[in-house]
Amino acid sequence: MSLELSHFSAALIFAFFTSIVFGITQRNTPREQVRYGIECFVFFMIGLTIAGWLMWLLRR
Repeated sequence: MSLELSHFSAALIFAFFTSIVFGITQRNTPREQVRYGIECFVFFMIGLTIAGWLMWLLRR
């Protein structure tokens, strides 16, 4: 059994777990932790999308 991930799915999993860690370690209350984790995840996804488009433009 092997696990084959695309670059996008690997980056998505990385962003998800990293956002959880950032939320837990950088804020004090549970509400702030969830909010900050969601913000970090959204920023990761925006950065991932921009990086994907830049790589697509460089490839052409």
